[in-house]
Amino acid sequence: MDSESGNGIPTRLLGATRERVSIIGVGGHHIGRPSDPETGIRIIRAAIDAGINLLDNAWCYHDGRSEEIMGRALRDGYRQRAFLMTKNHGRDGKTFRQQLDESLRRLQTDYIDLLQFHEIIHEGEPDRIFSEGAIEAAAEARVAGKIRYIGFTGHRWPHLLRQMIEHGFQWDTVQIPINLLDAHYRSFAAEILPMAQARGIGIIGMKGLAAGRILEAGISAREALSYALSQPIASLICGMESLEVLEQNLQIVRDWQPMERDEQAALLERVAEVAADGHLEDYKTG
Repeated sequence: MDSESGNGIPTRLLGATRERVSIIGVGGHHIGRPSDPETGIRIIRAAIDAGINLLDNAWCYHDGRSEEIMGRALRDGYRQRAFLMTKNHGRDGKTFRQQLDESLRRLQTDYIDLLQFHEIIHEGEPDRIFSEGAIEAAAEARVAGKIRYIGFTGHRWPHLLRQMIEHGFQWDTVQIPINLLDAHYRSFAAEILPMAQARGIGIIGMKGLAAGRILEAGISAREALSYALSQPIASLICGMESLEVLEQNLQIVRDWQPMERDEQAALLERVAEVAADGHLEDYKTG
């Protein structure tokens, strides 16, 4: 069920957590791209002021620069207005704890709202997380108050994310590609989204524009984002490396209405041929 923030940005419940998050979130990777860190700070604060509360990041983004910029942006009371998420590459307990402590330091916070195991893209990684102490380290960090919720992400092989779910841990979230191209090749929406829904796992979308390549299929940014937002997800992470792109996304979201099924079907048909071999989704094939 959608509701609106005070600034007209729709919000949705994040799975069974009962947390409300804005239907778009600020992508942490793009925050670290501008050469001047002040640009990233301005984007984050402008997004929060506009009603976006979900902030994405990862320990690895730009060798920690993205987390450092976000930490600076969250001073002056902004931390209290944000649902802060970052990601961790630890597959064993020691690495997980080390990266978590580094993320907390860079983000200048005592706790992270959502910590996700990042990029489950290689065979054997789910088993490593559950056999080498990483999942225990995450659970301990939650008890200690360093993190509130635990999830995982992946963008290459749906079956690896299925394995993460089937391990039986009570996941709070999963972050997956949600876009028009995905439906036609190695689809996360087809395989993972129903599993997550059935278990009350909050679904965070990413790559709504397929890293920009969906535009090559003759789809506009507005059409692509409208389709993604019409799927049963809590939020869609959007890369925004300028205030202009932030404003464009805000305009789309404020005017957005759920896309009818026949309109979705027509868009899916438009991209069917070009999407069939996955070459526009190089995050799946690279």
